[in-house]
Amino acid sequence: MAKTKDLKITDQELKQIQEKVQLINQVQMQIGGLELQKTTMIGQINVMQKDLNDLQIVLEEKYGKVSVNLQDGTIREIPQEDEADKKD
Repeated sequence: MAKTKDLKITDQELKQIQEKVQLINQVQMQIGGLELQKTTMIGQINVMQKDLNDLQIVLEEKYGKVSVNLQDGTIREIPQEDEADKKD
């Protein structure tokens, strides 16, 4: 048997290995890019939720505790629990 340092894979085999490694590296880079987009979008959603909460506070100050129909903008009072209901 030949010494290990004298052994070498074929050029075709080397090319196949290099292509596979390159594809893996490309996919890993794409995954990293997607994770960055995901993190950015999660941050955007957090800001949007805060904005919505702030708007809800303003509307509650103006209209009281109401439910807003998102289709046509009509509002309906949310029934308040009276003290007897709270005790039960």
